[in-house]
Amino acid sequence: MQSITININNDQLVDKVTWLLEHFRKDGLEIVSREDIDDLKLLKATRGEESIPFDEYLKHED
Repeated sequence: MQSITININNDQLVDKVTWLLEHFRKDGLEIVSREDIDDLKLLKATRGEESIPFDEYLKHED
């Protein structure tokens, strides 16, 4: 898979480019915002961390 980053400073142009790219979704194009990618990377980094049940978390929230 190849990735392309497009930086656009104009909100109207963002709408136009997004509209155009939406037409390629059926061909397999995936559109992901940079913010979403950063969030997913942070989430992935936490997968190896130890976790506790939510009920246990609530008991110690203070």
